[in-house]
Amino acid sequence: MTTIHTRPATSLRVVLARDIETVGDAELWAEKQRDELRAAVTEFGAVLVRGLELRDAGGVAAVARRLASELMVEREGFAKRHMYSPGVYSSSAWTDDMPMCMHHELSYARTFPGMMMFACLSLADSGGEVELADARSVLSALPEERFAGFVGDGWQLVRNYHPETGTPWQEAFGTEERAELEAYCTANGIAFEWRPGGLLRTRQTSPAVLTHPITGARCWFNQIAFLNEWTMLEDIREYLVHEFGRDGLPFNTAHADGKPLTAAVVDALNSVYERHAVTVPWQPGDLLLVDNISTAHSRKPFTGNREVIVAMGDPVDRTTL
Repeated sequence: MTTIHTRPATSLRVVLARDIETVGDAELWAEKQRDELRAAVTEFGAVLVRGLELRDAGGVAAVARRLASELMVEREGFAKRHMYSPGVYSSSAWTDDMPMCMHHELSYARTFPGMMMFACLSLADSGGEVELADARSVLSALPEERFAGFVGDGWQLVRNYHPETGTPWQEAFGTEERAELEAYCTANGIAFEWRPGGLLRTRQTSPAVLTHPITGARCWFNQIAFLNEWTMLEDIREYLVHEFGRDGLPFNTAHADGKPLTAAVVDALNSVYERHAVTVPWQPGDLLLVDNISTAHSRKPFTGNREVIVAMGDPVDRTTL
């Protein structure tokens, strides 16, 4: 195991896989190294595996199945994806010239992936880097006067499933039947209402901090900043507010009691993330393993054709933590 130092006092663990020529070789290597890799992900928050020579979604799926306890199907996704096989997807359909700010995958859902796996098939012409941030360090760095309420009470996510923008509810919840969607929402603590024209609005409250089930560390775990209106580019926010009204935005976050966030609070959170961000120096064929509880991830804007395959593994039921 070798280490690439990315900034003073921070580093990304890199594991080299040798003598890999076929997908079968990669599968066998992953199976043999599984326990060591999983332990390293828990200890360091993320591990970059180089040398697996991953070239397509099938190869990524084969290796991911060896590494995860199980793969999980995404529910409640906030952006469209192509599903290659259960638990294996394209990266989120997010505008190339907009950043995907730091977040933890499906942090608002009752069931979320404990481990994220990102396979780089091709790099962008420019930009598109993945960045990581240690959620334990982020929590410690947050100004208490602004974030104590989130730590104690949690946060709220409100979504409006407009058919013309974002992810339709049928795709997000994996069903065409209203009754099935309503049963899912009830079982998962999601308040829902049907608005005129068949518009679905949901509201859910989640903790902003989780205790890691293995390490016991307290981690800042949410999408408060990423899914908030003040993180949007100004022209996009103005357009969406004009089209749908502030209470009709495709998604928005708030305090647990529904009180809106100020731009200053969102900016302060994003600034802490930026100070703790570490860029992943990956290349085509690499596989990035991320502890989804202890480590946030983001994506920079890019140009060109960037292809990343995503696998979600080790489902965690938030109510068991």
